[in-house]
Amino acid sequence: MSAPTRPLGIIAALSEEVRHLGNALAVDDKIVRGSYSFRQGRLDDVPVVLVEAGIGKVNTALVATLLLDHFGCRSVLLTGVAGGIDPALGIGDVVIADRLIQHDYGAIIAGKINPFRPGVPPIGESREQLGFDLAPDIRQRLRDRLAGFTLPPLPAAVTGGTSCQPTIRFGTIISGDQFINCETTRQRLFERFQAQAVEMEGAAVAQVAVQFNAPCIVVRCLSDLAGGESHLDFPAFLAATAESAAQVLRRIVPAL
Repeated sequence: MSAPTRPLGIIAALSEEVRHLGNALAVDDKIVRGSYSFRQGRLDDVPVVLVEAGIGKVNTALVATLLLDHFGCRSVLLTGVAGGIDPALGIGDVVIADRLIQHDYGAIIAGKINPFRPGVPPIGESREQLGFDLAPDIRQRLRDRLAGFTLPPLPAAVTGGTSCQPTIRFGTIISGDQFINCETTRQRLFERFQAQAVEMEGAAVAQVAVQFNAPCIVVRCLSDLAGGESHLDFPAFLAATAESAAQVLRRIVPAL
């Protein structure tokens, strides 16, 4: 399969995150592998393979491997929601990862985790770069594609307060196999990584993608702020924020 005809692989963890894209997808075929349903087709006239992976790093690493190896995808994209940990951001804001880090891989020393790059033995001093960085040329193409693009305001009926205009920015997203529902942990993660968002999948997809020399693009909309109220905000804002992430992803797909 030549590069121009190779599809993009698109992953979402939850049905709410994949629904908007699934509704817009012109499906050519559906293939089941390991209980995962891969929908092949065209999204806004771009060939893609779309899959709902389930939650967590193992699920998304598995489907990312299948997308790159079995389906021959040229890039993998991950869309969905995340918890905000940067105090400058609010619910509804979108973060596109220019760096992805697994915050829960490393060594526990004196009661604290010393993070390492995944795959590097977590012993001694960590000398490897922690994160998986988005290539500068891809970042620029995405920035150009998003120039002048705005998301519709989240209505007051969704936010429970006043209407707000979401922002779209590039930043660091950290991944780990925990739902962060703790203000102390949120503050610790922000202080350690200076990240904008935390979720449970992105950096695992990046770890797989680098083995196939393929780009990994992660688009997240903040459904909660990863603090003491995140268990309430997440279900309340999931549908609206998942759709916002999908809209941004559809905007950038032609640039890839």
